[in-house]
Amino acid sequence: MLYLILNYLRDFLRPHNDLLLENLALRQQILVLQGQINRPQFRDRDSAFWAILSRFWSGWEKPLSLVKPQTVIAWHRALWRKYWRWKSRPKDYGRPNIPIEIIELIRRNSWENPNWGAPRIHGELIMLGYDVAQSTVAKYMVRRRGRPTQNWKTFIQNHLGEIGSIDFLTVPTITFQTLYVFIVLSLDRRRVVHFHVTRHPTADWTALQLTQAFPIDTAPKYFIRDRDRIYGEEVLRTIHNLDPKQANPRRT
Repeated sequence: MLYLILNYLRDFLRPHNDLLLENLALRQQILVLQGQINRPQFRDRDSAFWAILSRFWSGWEKPLSLVKPQTVIAWHRALWRKYWRWKSRPKDYGRPNIPIEIIELIRRNSWENPNWGAPRIHGELIMLGYDVAQSTVAKYMVRRRGRPTQNWKTFIQNHLGEIGSIDFLTVPTITFQTLYVFIVLSLDRRRVVHFHVTRHPTADWTALQLTQAFPIDTAPKYFIRDRDRIYGEEVLRTIHNLDPKQANPRRT
């Protein structure tokens, strides 16, 4: 590159006619080379020269003979990618490495306590004085194959006698009106415990139906319901008061 700059300064002081004759001689030699060489090999510095020249000289395509202008554009794009790859290279700073002692402690707690999740193990490490993130704990926990010990289907099968289900059905009448049927089911044998019909369901009316469906100490521990807005605070309060053991409504 320094050699080219020195030649440019030398040519800048030469007469114009000498430059024209020298360019003519160089072009003739290039034509001879084009007839003898199938594909000339350009080095990285040659590609960089043409890529930079194309950005500062609008007539760079005129003296171009050995390669096509599209090739020079491709060189420029490749040079730009190399520059941004160098600029975005990894730095020395960043997230600190986790000590191997903490990683082994996380794996040991995860292995010895299969029912513990990342929040529980994270809390135990905080109490021991280890300042780590919960995401780090989840990353280094022991991965177990297979399904968990109890999924939703297993829970339903194990607690069928303690689960009730409530829902509303709509029935159109012959006069084009709508009746709302409130049904209470027991999931152990899918039997209908209680049902009632109304034209204008309210939260108070629904709470009254639950009270009539389950006498004292007969309500299930869990209730399955949807997200209907008819289940207001009055219904939830009634569900909790049905069983002294505090029934748990579950929305699905």
